[in-house]
Amino acid sequence: MTEQRTEEQSGQSGQPRQSGQSALGYAVAGVLVVIALGAATKFLETQVPQWFAGTSFAKAAKSIEFPVYAIALGLIGNAILSKLALRDALSRGFRTEFFIKTGLVLLGASINLKVLVTAAGPAIIQALLLISIVFGFTWWLGGRLGLEDKLRALLASAVSICGVSAAIAAAGAVQAKKEQLAYAASLVIVFALPSIFLLPWLADVFGLSDAVAGAWIGGNIDTTAAVAASGAIAGEDALQIATIVKTTQNALIGFVAIALTAYFALKVERRTAADARPSLSQFWDRFPKFVLGFIAASIIGTLYLQFAADGKAAIATVNDLRNWFLIFAFVAIGLEFSARGLREAGWRPIAVFASATVVNIVVALGLATVLFGSFTLD
Repeated sequence: MTEQRTEEQSGQSGQPRQSGQSALGYAVAGVLVVIALGAATKFLETQVPQWFAGTSFAKAAKSIEFPVYAIALGLIGNAILSKLALRDALSRGFRTEFFIKTGLVLLGASINLKVLVTAAGPAIIQALLLISIVFGFTWWLGGRLGLEDKLRALLASAVSICGVSAAIAAAGAVQAKKEQLAYAASLVIVFALPSIFLLPWLADVFGLSDAVAGAWIGGNIDTTAAVAASGAIAGEDALQIATIVKTTQNALIGFVAIALTAYFALKVERRTAADARPSLSQFWDRFPKFVLGFIAASIIGTLYLQFAADGKAAIATVNDLRNWFLIFAFVAIGLEFSARGLREAGWRPIAVFASATVVNIVVALGLATVLFGSFTLD
Protein backbone atom coordinates (compact mmCIF):
# COMPACT_ATOMS: atom_id res chain seq x y z
CA MET A 1 0.00 0.00 0.00
CA THR A 2 2.79 2.42 0.89
CA GLU A 3 4.63 1.82 -2.39
CA GLN A 4 1.38 2.18 -4.36
CA ARG A 5 0.60 5.44 -2.59
CA THR A 6 4.09 6.75 -3.29
CA GLU A 7 3.77 5.90 -6.98
CA GLU A 8 0.42 7.65 -7.18
CA GLN A 9 1.85 10.75 -5.54
CA SER A 10 4.80 10.81 -7.93
CA GLY A 11 2.41 10.47 -10.82
CA GLN A 12 0.55 13.56 -9.64
CA SER A 13 3.69 15.63 -9.16
CA GLY A 14 4.05 16.53 -12.79
CA GLN A 15 6.38 13.72 -13.84
CA PRO A 16 5.21 11.69 -16.82
CA ARG A 17 3.91 8.23 -16.04
CA GLN A 18 5.83 5.32 -17.52
CA SER A 19 4.08 2.52 -19.33
CA GLY A 20 4.19 -0.93 -17.76
CA GLN A 21 6.78 -2.26 -20.21
CA SER A 22 9.05 0.77 -20.03
CA ALA A 23 8.83 0.83 -16.22
CA LEU A 24 9.84 -2.83 -16.09
CA GLY A 25 12.69 -2.20 -18.51
CA TYR A 26 14.01 0.68 -16.42
CA ALA A 27 13.70 -1.42 -13.25
CA VAL A 28 15.70 -4.25 -14.82
CA ALA A 29 18.28 -1.75 -16.04
CA GLY A 30 18.51 -0.30 -12.54
CA VAL A 31 19.15 -3.74 -11.05
CA LEU A 32 21.83 -4.36 -13.67
CA VAL A 33 23.51 -1.08 -12.71
CA VAL A 34 23.58 -2.19 -9.07
CA ILE A 35 25.01 -5.59 -10.01
CA ALA A 36 27.67 -4.05 -12.26
CA LEU A 37 28.79 -1.61 -9.57
CA GLY A 38 28.71 -4.46 -7.04
CA ALA A 39 31.06 -6.49 -9.26
CA ALA A 40 33.33 -3.44 -9.55
CA THR A 41 33.29 -3.18 -5.75
CA LYS A 42 34.40 -6.79 -5.38
CA PHE A 43 37.12 -6.22 -7.98
CA LEU A 44 38.50 -3.20 -6.13
CA GLU A 45 38.34 -4.98 -2.78
CA THR A 46 40.58 -7.78 -4.05
CA GLN A 47 42.84 -5.84 -6.43
CA VAL A 48 43.62 -2.57 -4.61
CA PRO A 49 45.72 -4.25 -1.88
CA GLN A 50 47.73 -6.00 -4.62
CA TRP A 51 48.23 -2.75 -6.54
CA PHE A 52 49.70 -1.04 -3.48
CA ALA A 53 51.63 -4.03 -2.09
CA GLY A 54 55.13 -3.02 -1.04
CA THR A 55 54.32 0.71 -0.98
CA SER A 56 53.71 3.10 1.89
CA PHE A 57 49.98 2.83 1.14
CA ALA A 58 49.87 -0.96 1.53
CA LYS A 59 48.43 -0.93 5.07
CA ALA A 60 45.78 1.63 4.20
CA ALA A 61 44.81 -0.29 1.06
CA LYS A 62 44.34 -3.52 3.05
CA SER A 63 42.19 -1.74 5.66
CA ILE A 64 39.62 -0.46 3.16
CA GLU A 65 36.61 -2.79 3.19
CA PHE A 66 33.80 -3.23 0.66
CA PRO A 67 31.35 -0.70 2.23
CA VAL A 68 33.72 2.13 1.31
CA TYR A 69 34.14 1.02 -2.30
CA ALA A 70 30.44 0.20 -2.67
CA ILE A 71 29.19 3.54 -1.39
CA ALA A 72 31.84 5.48 -3.33
CA LEU A 73 30.93 3.72 -6.57
CA GLY A 74 27.24 4.21 -5.80
CA LEU A 75 27.78 7.94 -5.32
CA ILE A 76 29.78 8.16 -8.55
CA GLY A 77 27.07 6.27 -10.39
CA ASN A 78 24.52 8.57 -8.79
CA ALA A 79 26.29 11.64 -10.13
CA ILE A 80 26.73 10.20 -13.64
CA LEU A 81 23.13 8.99 -13.91
CA SER A 82 21.87 12.33 -12.61
CA LYS A 83 23.87 14.17 -15.27
CA LEU A 84 22.38 11.85 -17.91
CA ALA A 85 18.88 12.40 -16.46
CA LEU A 86 18.50 8.64 -15.96
CA ARG A 87 18.71 8.30 -12.18
CA ASP A 88 15.01 8.78 -11.41
CA ALA A 89 13.94 6.42 -14.18
CA LEU A 90 16.33 3.67 -13.03
CA SER A 91 15.62 4.15 -9.32
CA ARG A 92 12.95 1.41 -9.36
CA GLY A 93 15.83 -1.06 -9.63
CA PHE A 94 17.78 0.35 -6.69
CA ARG A 95 16.21 -2.15 -4.30
CA THR A 96 18.04 -1.03 -1.14
CA GLU A 97 15.44 -2.39 1.24
CA PHE A 98 15.33 -5.81 -0.43
CA PHE A 99 19.12 -6.16 -0.55
CA ILE A 100 19.56 -5.17 3.09
CA LYS A 101 16.76 -7.39 4.39
CA THR A 102 18.09 -10.37 2.43
CA GLY A 103 21.62 -9.69 3.64
CA LEU A 104 20.44 -9.51 7.25
CA VAL A 105 18.56 -12.79 7.01
CA LEU A 106 21.67 -14.45 5.57
CA LEU A 107 23.74 -12.82 8.31
CA GLY A 108 21.71 -14.80 10.84
CA ALA A 109 23.04 -18.07 9.41
CA SER A 110 26.60 -17.14 10.38
CA ILE A 111 25.71 -16.25 13.97
CA ASN A 112 26.41 -19.36 16.02
CA LEU A 113 24.18 -19.22 19.08
CA LYS A 114 26.77 -21.18 21.08
CA VAL A 115 29.41 -18.53 20.36
CA LEU A 116 26.96 -15.78 21.26
CA VAL A 117 26.56 -17.25 24.72
CA THR A 118 30.21 -16.49 25.57
CA ALA A 119 29.49 -12.77 25.57
CA ALA A 120 25.72 -12.81 25.93
CA GLY A 121 25.56 -11.38 29.43
CA PRO A 122 27.61 -8.18 28.99
CA ALA A 123 26.45 -7.75 25.38
CA ILE A 124 22.77 -7.87 26.36
CA ILE A 125 23.28 -5.45 29.25
CA GLN A 126 25.22 -3.06 27.00
CA ALA A 127 22.63 -3.30 24.22
CA LEU A 128 19.68 -2.67 26.53
CA LEU A 129 21.29 0.29 28.30
CA LEU A 130 22.80 1.82 25.16
CA ILE A 131 19.63 1.55 23.08
CA SER A 132 17.48 2.93 25.90
CA ILE A 133 19.75 5.90 26.58
CA VAL A 134 20.52 6.85 22.97
CA PHE A 135 17.00 6.21 21.68
CA GLY A 136 15.52 8.23 24.55
CA PHE A 137 17.93 11.12 24.02
CA THR A 138 17.32 11.21 20.26
CA TRP A 139 13.55 11.06 20.68
CA TRP A 140 13.64 13.82 23.30
CA LEU A 141 15.94 16.13 21.32
CA GLY A 142 13.95 15.55 18.13
CA GLY A 143 10.81 16.57 20.00
CA ARG A 144 12.50 19.67 21.41
CA LEU A 145 13.53 20.71 17.89
CA GLY A 146 10.06 20.04 16.48
CA LEU A 147 10.74 17.03 14.25
CA GLU A 148 7.77 15.04 12.98
CA ASP A 149 7.14 11.90 15.07
CA LYS A 150 7.79 9.41 12.24
CA LEU A 151 11.14 11.00 11.40
CA ARG A 152 12.02 11.03 15.11
CA ALA A 153 11.30 7.30 15.26
CA LEU A 154 13.51 6.58 12.24
CA LEU A 155 16.43 8.68 13.46
CA ALA A 156 16.24 7.33 17.01
CA SER A 157 16.10 3.72 15.81
CA ALA A 158 18.93 4.20 13.32
CA VAL A 159 21.40 5.85 15.68
CA SER A 160 20.65 3.65 18.70
CA ILE A 161 20.39 0.16 17.14
CA CYS A 162 21.91 -0.63 13.76
CA GLY A 163 21.54 2.10 11.21
CA VAL A 164 19.72 1.49 7.94
CA SER A 165 18.22 -1.88 8.87
CA ALA A 166 16.77 -0.45 12.09
CA ALA A 167 15.43 2.54 10.17
CA ILE A 168 13.76 0.14 7.73
CA ALA A 169 12.16 -1.79 10.59
CA ALA A 170 11.01 1.44 12.20
CA ALA A 171 9.68 2.76 8.89
CA GLY A 172 7.51 -0.32 8.51
CA ALA A 173 6.32 -0.07 12.09
CA VAL A 174 5.30 3.61 11.92
CA GLN A 175 4.44 3.64 8.20
CA ALA A 176 6.94 6.38 7.43
CA LYS A 177 7.30 8.01 4.04
CA LYS A 178 9.87 6.62 1.62
CA GLU A 179 11.57 10.03 1.57
CA GLN A 180 12.02 9.93 5.35
CA LEU A 181 13.63 6.49 5.14
CA ALA A 182 16.00 7.62 2.38
CA TYR A 183 16.92 10.67 4.46
CA ALA A 184 17.62 8.60 7.58
CA ALA A 185 19.71 6.15 5.53
CA SER A 186 21.73 9.02 4.08
CA LEU A 187 22.53 10.34 7.55
CA VAL A 188 23.57 6.87 8.70
CA ILE A 189 26.07 6.57 5.85
CA VAL A 190 27.42 10.10 6.26
CA PHE A 191 28.22 9.45 9.93
CA ALA A 192 29.18 5.75 9.69
CA LEU A 193 31.89 6.07 7.05
CA PRO A 194 34.33 8.19 9.12
CA SER A 195 33.67 5.96 12.15
CA ILE A 196 35.05 2.91 10.31
CA PHE A 197 38.53 4.41 10.56
CA LEU A 198 38.13 6.83 13.49
CA LEU A 199 37.14 4.34 16.18
CA PRO A 200 39.98 1.81 15.66
CA TRP A 201 42.44 4.71 15.65
CA LEU A 202 40.97 6.15 18.87
CA ALA A 203 40.95 2.68 20.46
CA ASP A 204 44.68 2.46 19.75
CA VAL A 205 45.27 5.99 21.07
CA PHE A 206 43.32 5.23 24.27
CA GLY A 207 45.10 1.89 24.68
CA LEU A 208 41.86 -0.09 24.84
CA SER A 209 41.93 -3.88 25.06
CA ASP A 210 40.64 -5.86 22.09
CA ALA A 211 37.44 -6.74 23.94
CA VAL A 212 36.69 -3.15 24.96
CA ALA A 213 37.58 -1.84 21.49
CA GLY A 214 35.33 -4.44 19.87
CA ALA A 215 32.44 -3.71 22.22
CA TRP A 216 32.83 0.02 21.58
CA ILE A 217 32.87 -0.45 17.82
CA GLY A 218 29.96 -2.89 17.84
CA GLY A 219 27.87 -0.69 20.11
CA ASN A 220 28.56 2.58 18.37
CA ILE A 221 28.84 2.20 14.57
CA ASP A 222 25.38 2.12 13.05
CA THR A 223 25.63 -0.44 10.25
CA THR A 224 26.57 -4.11 10.51
CA ALA A 225 28.82 -4.00 7.45
CA ALA A 226 30.63 -0.92 8.76
CA VAL A 227 31.10 -2.66 12.13
CA ALA A 228 32.67 -5.61 10.34
CA ALA A 229 34.96 -3.29 8.40
CA SER A 230 36.00 -1.32 11.47
CA GLY A 231 36.42 -4.45 13.59
CA ALA A 232 38.66 -5.99 10.95
CA ILE A 233 40.90 -2.92 11.16
CA ALA A 234 41.04 -3.21 14.97
CA GLY A 235 41.99 -6.90 14.88
CA GLU A 236 40.50 -10.39 14.83
CA ASP A 237 39.61 -10.52 18.54
CA ALA A 238 38.07 -7.07 18.42
CA LEU A 239 36.10 -8.13 15.35
CA GLN A 240 34.61 -11.12 17.16
CA ILE A 241 33.41 -9.03 20.11
CA ALA A 242 32.18 -6.27 17.80
CA THR A 243 30.14 -8.80 15.83
CA ILE A 244 28.59 -10.32 18.95
CA VAL A 245 27.69 -6.91 20.38
CA LYS A 246 26.23 -5.66 17.11
CA THR A 247 24.31 -8.89 16.60
CA THR A 248 22.83 -8.54 20.07
CA GLN A 249 21.64 -5.06 19.17
CA ASN A 250 20.33 -6.34 15.84
CA ALA A 251 18.27 -8.95 17.68
CA LEU A 252 16.45 -6.15 19.50
CA ILE A 253 15.17 -4.63 16.25
CA GLY A 254 11.99 -6.69 16.51
CA PHE A 255 11.24 -5.59 20.07
CA VAL A 256 11.74 -1.92 19.16
CA ALA A 257 9.57 -2.38 16.06
CA ILE A 258 6.78 -3.89 18.17
CA ALA A 259 7.04 -1.04 20.69
CA LEU A 260 6.91 1.58 17.92
CA THR A 261 3.99 -0.19 16.27
CA ALA A 262 2.05 -0.15 19.53
CA TYR A 263 2.94 3.46 20.33
CA PHE A 264 1.99 4.86 16.94
CA ALA A 265 -1.12 2.72 16.56
CA LEU A 266 -2.44 3.33 20.07
CA LYS A 267 -1.33 6.90 20.72
CA VAL A 268 0.10 8.94 17.85
CA GLU A 269 -2.40 7.99 15.14
CA ARG A 270 -5.39 7.90 17.47
CA ARG A 271 -4.77 11.54 18.40
CA THR A 272 -5.98 12.56 14.96
CA ALA A 273 -8.32 9.71 14.01
CA ALA A 274 -11.22 8.15 15.88
CA ASP A 275 -10.24 4.70 14.73
CA ALA A 276 -11.02 1.59 16.69
CA ARG A 277 -8.28 -0.04 18.71
CA PRO A 278 -5.94 -1.75 16.18
CA SER A 279 -6.22 -5.49 15.81
CA LEU A 280 -3.49 -8.09 16.10
CA SER A 281 -3.52 -8.41 12.31
CA GLN A 282 -2.62 -4.73 11.99
CA PHE A 283 0.33 -5.22 14.32
CA TRP A 284 1.40 -8.21 12.24
CA ASP A 285 1.11 -6.23 9.01
CA ARG A 286 3.51 -3.62 10.39
CA PHE A 287 5.95 -6.02 12.02
CA PRO A 288 9.20 -6.38 9.97
CA LYS A 289 9.07 -10.03 8.91
CA PHE A 290 12.76 -10.20 8.03
CA VAL A 291 13.55 -10.17 11.77
CA LEU A 292 11.93 -13.59 12.03
CA GLY A 293 13.98 -14.74 9.05
CA PHE A 294 17.15 -13.56 10.80
CA ILE A 295 16.31 -15.56 13.95
CA ALA A 296 15.31 -18.65 11.97
CA ALA A 297 18.51 -18.51 9.91
CA SER A 298 20.57 -18.24 13.09
CA ILE A 299 18.93 -21.33 14.58
CA ILE A 300 19.24 -23.32 11.35
CA GLY A 301 22.85 -22.26 10.86
CA THR A 302 23.78 -23.23 14.41
CA LEU A 303 22.18 -26.66 14.12
CA TYR A 304 23.65 -27.29 10.67
CA LEU A 305 27.12 -26.29 11.82
CA GLN A 306 26.87 -28.69 14.74
CA PHE A 307 25.49 -31.77 12.99
CA ALA A 308 26.50 -31.55 9.32
CA ALA A 309 29.92 -32.69 8.13
CA ASP A 310 30.13 -29.88 5.57
CA GLY A 311 28.72 -27.27 7.97
CA LYS A 312 31.64 -24.84 7.82
CA ALA A 313 31.81 -24.93 4.02
CA ALA A 314 28.06 -24.33 3.76
CA ILE A 315 28.17 -21.39 6.18
CA ALA A 316 31.13 -19.94 4.27
CA THR A 317 29.06 -20.07 1.08
CA VAL A 318 26.16 -18.35 2.84
CA ASN A 319 28.56 -15.68 4.13
CA ASP A 320 29.82 -15.02 0.60
CA LEU A 321 26.25 -14.65 -0.61
CA ARG A 322 25.46 -12.37 2.33
CA ASN A 323 28.42 -10.13 1.45
CA TRP A 324 27.18 -9.83 -2.13
CA PHE A 325 23.76 -8.66 -0.96
CA LEU A 326 25.33 -6.19 1.46
CA ILE A 327 27.55 -4.90 -1.34
CA PHE A 328 24.47 -4.40 -3.52
CA ALA A 329 22.74 -2.66 -0.60
CA PHE A 330 25.56 -0.17 -0.08
CA VAL A 331 25.81 0.47 -3.81
CA ALA A 332 22.08 1.15 -3.88
CA ILE A 333 22.34 3.49 -0.90
CA GLY A 334 24.96 5.49 -2.78
CA LEU A 335 22.75 5.54 -5.87
CA GLU A 336 19.73 6.71 -3.87
CA PHE A 337 21.58 9.31 -1.79
CA SER A 338 20.09 12.75 -2.27
CA ALA A 339 22.02 15.83 -1.18
CA ARG A 340 18.94 17.82 -2.14
CA GLY A 341 16.96 15.84 0.40
CA LEU A 342 19.47 16.71 3.10
CA ARG A 343 19.28 20.38 2.23
CA GLU A 344 15.49 20.40 2.08
CA ALA A 345 15.20 18.75 5.50
CA GLY A 346 17.14 21.61 7.04
CA TRP A 347 19.59 21.65 9.91
CA ARG A 348 17.41 20.23 12.68
CA PRO A 349 17.50 16.49 11.76
CA ILE A 350 21.25 16.73 11.13
CA ALA A 351 21.73 18.41 14.52
CA VAL A 352 19.67 15.69 16.20
CA PHE A 353 21.60 12.85 14.54
CA ALA A 354 25.00 14.46 15.17
CA SER A 355 24.21 15.10 18.84
CA ALA A 356 22.91 11.56 19.29
CA THR A 357 26.06 10.18 17.65
CA VAL A 358 28.24 12.03 20.15
CA VAL A 359 26.14 10.70 23.04
CA ASN A 360 26.36 7.21 21.52
CA ILE A 361 30.16 7.39 21.30
CA VAL A 362 30.56 8.50 24.92
CA VAL A 363 27.99 6.16 26.46
CA ALA A 364 29.16 3.16 24.39
CA LEU A 365 32.77 3.72 25.48
CA GLY A 366 31.76 3.91 29.14
CA LEU A 367 29.62 0.76 28.97
CA ALA A 368 32.24 -1.17 26.99
CA THR A 369 34.93 -0.27 29.53
CA VAL A 370 32.80 -1.34 32.50
CA LEU A 371 31.29 -4.49 30.98
CA PHE A 372 34.19 -5.79 28.88
CA GLY A 373 37.21 -4.43 30.77
CA SER A 374 38.13 -7.85 32.14
CA PHE A 375 36.56 -9.96 29.39
CA THR A 376 38.68 -12.46 27.46
CA LEU A 377 37.88 -14.80 24.59
CA ASP A 378 38.87 -18.43 25.20
